[in-house]
Amino acid sequence: MLIARILTAVALLAVLIPVVMVGPVWLWGLASLLLLAIAYAEWGRLVSGRLPSLPQLTAMTVSGVAIVALLPSGNVPQPILIAACFPPMLFWLVEAPRRLKCHQASTGRGALALWLLGACWLALYDLRAGGPEVLVTAMAIVWVADIAAYFAGRAFGRRKLAPSISPGKSWEGAIAGMLAVAVLGVVSAQFASLAGALPALLLRHYGVAAAALILALLAGLSIVGDLFESLLKREAGVKDSGTLLPGHGGALDRIDALIPTMPVVALLHQLLR
Repeated sequence: MLIARILTAVALLAVLIPVVMVGPVWLWGLASLLLLAIAYAEWGRLVSGRLPSLPQLTAMTVSGVAIVALLPSGNVPQPILIAACFPPMLFWLVEAPRRLKCHQASTGRGALALWLLGACWLALYDLRAGGPEVLVTAMAIVWVADIAAYFAGRAFGRRKLAPSISPGKSWEGAIAGMLAVAVLGVVSAQFASLAGALPALLLRHYGVAAAALILALLAGLSIVGDLFESLLKREAGVKDSGTLLPGHGGALDRIDALIPTMPVVALLHQLLR
C-alpha cells in the first residue's frame, strides 16, 4: 500500500508540476476541470449509488471549457467570482457544520456537489492567474494542515475530534494543523518571491496576529471539508470515494479539503488586491 501511494504521488507530481509551474493558465484550467469532473462523478455515486447522468457531466464539462475559452488568462471578473464563491463560503461556514452535527452530508445530492465543486474550480482557475506561487501557496494551506494534523495526532492525539465520522482525527491534531499553517504562513510572507501570495497580503493589510488567525481559520475550514467527505463515505458505506489513484482512493479523497478553502482564499485575494 505504501509503495502504491508513493508511486501514485510521484506520477501525479510529474504531471501537475509542469502544468502548474510552467504551463499556460488555460492548461491548468482544463486539467483542474478534469479532476473536478471526476470528483463530481464520485460525489454523485456516493450520494445516489450511481454516476451522474451523461447530460449532467457533459453540461459541467462544456460549461468549464467555455469559461476557459472565454477567459484563457484565468482572470475571472470580480462580480462573477464573488457571486460564485460567496454563497459556498457561507455553506461551509454555517450549513456544513450543522450537517456534520446532524449526520446529513448527502442531502442535496448532485446539485450540491455541482455547486460546491464548480465554485472550487473557478477559484483554482482564478488563483492560478495570479501566478504559480499564488496557487501553490493557497493549496499549501491544506497540505500543511493535513500533514501537521496527521503527525501530531499520531504523537499526541487523545481526544477524538469527530469519532462517529472520522475516528482517526483528534483535537490535538486539528489544533497542531491550524498552528502549523499560521506559523509557516507568517514565515512564508517574508520571502519576496511570495509577495503576491495570501499570507503576505494578509500580513501587509492586517498585521501578524490577524494574518495568523485568518490562516489558522482557513486550516480549520479545510478540516470541515475533510470531515464532510468522510461523512459522505460513511453514509455510503465505503472507505474511499473511488479507485482512480492507487493507494490514495479517488479524486474526491484528494481534494476534499480544497473544496471549502479555495473559494474563501480567492475571495480574500479579491478583497486584498
